[in-house]
Amino acid sequence: VKGTRKGVWQVAKNQMAADTTGFRFDINGLRAWAVISVILFHFAVPGFSGGFVGVDVFFVISGYLMTAIIITGLQRNTFTLLGFYLARARRIMPALALLCLLLSLLGWLFLPTSDFKLASKHAISALLFYSNFQFWKEASYFDAASQEKWFLHTWSLSVEWQFYMLLPVFCMLLWRWRGEAITRLALLGCGLLSLLAACWLSPRNPEMAFFLLPTRAWEMVAGGMTWWYSRSLTLSNTQQRVSEYVGMMFIVIAVLLFDEHLPWPGLFSLLPVLGACLMLLAGRQNSVLTANWLTQHLGLASYSLYLWHWPIVVWLNFAGLNTNIQWVMAGLLSCFILAFLSYHWIENPFRIRFGCWPRNKQYLALAVLLLLVLAMPLWGIISRGANYTWRPGASSPAAQYMDRYSRGNYLTETLRRQYKTECSFYDDVTHSVRTEISPACTTQFNPQKAGIFLWGDSHAQALSFGIQKYLADGVNFYQVATSGCQPHIGPDDVTQGKFAIACDRANAFALEKIKALKPELVILAQQGQHDKNNYDAIIEHLKNIGVRQIILMGPVPQWQPSLPRAIAYRHLAASDKSIVDSSLDKQVIAVDLAMTQRYALAQPGFMYISVIARLCNTRDDGLHCLAKVADNTPLVWDYGHLTPEGADFIVQELLRSNKRLSGFLK
Repeated sequence: VKGTRKGVWQVAKNQMAADTTGFRFDINGLRAWAVISVILFHFAVPGFSGGFVGVDVFFVISGYLMTAIIITGLQRNTFTLLGFYLARARRIMPALALLCLLLSLLGWLFLPTSDFKLASKHAISALLFYSNFQFWKEASYFDAASQEKWFLHTWSLSVEWQFYMLLPVFCMLLWRWRGEAITRLALLGCGLLSLLAACWLSPRNPEMAFFLLPTRAWEMVAGGMTWWYSRSLTLSNTQQRVSEYVGMMFIVIAVLLFDEHLPWPGLFSLLPVLGACLMLLAGRQNSVLTANWLTQHLGLASYSLYLWHWPIVVWLNFAGLNTNIQWVMAGLLSCFILAFLSYHWIENPFRIRFGCWPRNKQYLALAVLLLLVLAMPLWGIISRGANYTWRPGASSPAAQYMDRYSRGNYLTETLRRQYKTECSFYDDVTHSVRTEISPACTTQFNPQKAGIFLWGDSHAQALSFGIQKYLADGVNFYQVATSGCQPHIGPDDVTQGKFAIACDRANAFALEKIKALKPELVILAQQGQHDKNNYDAIIEHLKNIGVRQIILMGPVPQWQPSLPRAIAYRHLAASDKSIVDSSLDKQVIAVDLAMTQRYALAQPGFMYISVIARLCNTRDDGLHCLAKVADNTPLVWDYGHLTPEGADFIVQELLRSNKRLSGFLK
């Protein structure tokens, strides 16, 4: 206890001297590398596109340490299940409770009703360690962006806690039934099954594979097996160095070269997991890579660093400062300040001093702490976001604007009818794939008139309202627009999981109906990444089956985390409908420019319409893009789906005046 008042480096030395199993400088240093890679990835620092693999490294370390504690205790006949759970709770709960309490208080003061309700739900799931299930269930096409979820990072804590709950029970039962050898073999078998499940499920249902324990357990089992087999393995100094350097090289390659588009976890995740296992196997206690002053400080505070960095990332996104270098640097500095305060004043004192209390008092204290911290988020849920005029976060004009355009309030059945979501092979309400869509989507009501066929994803759905509103009398309108699905000829190799099934069905059905109905005009629309789609092949195919006119709509301006949030907090009172804001997605702008240049020369029967060229212009203070239409209504209600008013504006300003559409639109 006295050692906690000294420097962090001295604490590590004290712990090593007091612990007969030896304080592991290599593990502490590896924690530092893992947490730094995660933080720099979340702060979007260039060169760390694969920094998320730090979580996988953490899982390996957890498996290594937990297996060591459990099996050593079973061998010595000193292991107790409640003692194991209590030790984990002492380590995890206090700092997590402080985070949830502070964010709940800040949410009460500043978050609008919809945000506060969502944050309350997430805080409860984090405190009760089921947030990985919560975020998996929320993973839908119209869901809030990840940068809008204050507790998203707690999913990994929930996975670890679930592993902590199951592993000791599994080992104790097998140990008493069949002994050590069978326990080790069974654990290895479960790890292999988990790896196979991850490889199979990642491309088919990536959200489930990413968030849930059955496809993550193998990473922790890999750490456990590394500990188990390292006990009987003796490496020379040279072998230790080679093992450590190769392991670090594997992790660095993953951090630098991987990105979030890879199916994860799966075969690719073997690289950082193997790298972490090799570094643990080396066990070097005096390595310059892990045992230096900096990594030891960061390693000791790694849990607090992980807890506190993500809310700062979310706040920077909310404030539109996530691309401002000075603010990003300030955010990084804030992470370290908060983490070391949390480590010195919460995490370490609770772990050491609280551990000296009698166990019954520890149980009582943890239960009281949990109930106290749960009180405010429970109130947030029961009161449906505490929509009271006297709550600061709910009563401001910005909060009311945000609530109006929140997913829960805005994505109503009326809007779904305007989008014609019955023409989508993916049901965003039930998160399921449909075998068929409404017959009305492709019914020819007037055989004597030309037809418009709208083909694309949910951004095509959003455009649909405007086209239908101005449709000329008697013109047939057909729609096959499925959430998350780009137009494709042949199998869709872009999407994964349920979306891939829906997309293949949607595209095959659209081509079949276009060939049968012979519409005179086909309008193609998708969210973004137009430059990566083979539109030349699509255009040629459509012409070959008799389509006379093809229009490819460019992307609308898009915003992260969302346009209503940017307007509410930075442009609500502005009279100018065009704004310049750091939340504008620059990648979408670059894609549109590339497509404009690609199709600059006119082609018979084909036209690319750049929405961005019409809505955005460069001024002295930056790129201004249209953000508001009539009566302060946003052009898009989330990151990029058109409001009905926005769709009306796009059709009026871009399509009705187009000579190729003169016979189709009023």
